[in-house]
Amino acid sequence: MADIANIISGATYDPMKDLDGVKDAQAAGKGKDGKEVKKSRIVHVRITQRNARKSVTTIEGLNPKISANKVLRHFKKTFSCNGTIITHDELGEIIQLQGDQRENVSKFLLEEKLVKKTNLKVHGF
Repeated sequence: MADIANIISGATYDPMKDLDGVKDAQAAGKGKDGKEVKKSRIVHVRITQRNARKSVTTIEGLNPKISANKVLRHFKKTFSCNGTIITHDELGEIIQLQGDQRENVSKFLLEEKLVKKTNLKVHGF
């Protein structure tokens, strides 16, 4: 019944909602004992639905040392989809791919050791 209440009230699901906690943790940068903690970047792989059956997969939080252009070029070629890179002030470079590419992207990032499994978070519906 809660789902129907959300539909009636007009409440929507915000896939970027969990970013607030990530920003707070990155801003602190210190552990319980007051020592500096090595910051580990969490890579978020999300899917958002555009309209009808169309969807977009976004990858954010990749290490800035990694060339997003090379990664995008590889994604486009192997997954047979189109994509683009969006530059965001706070989040850095975000890769957008057409279609639901969550499994393909996460598998590639883990196989190429660009991201540790503990630092990869796959979101979806």
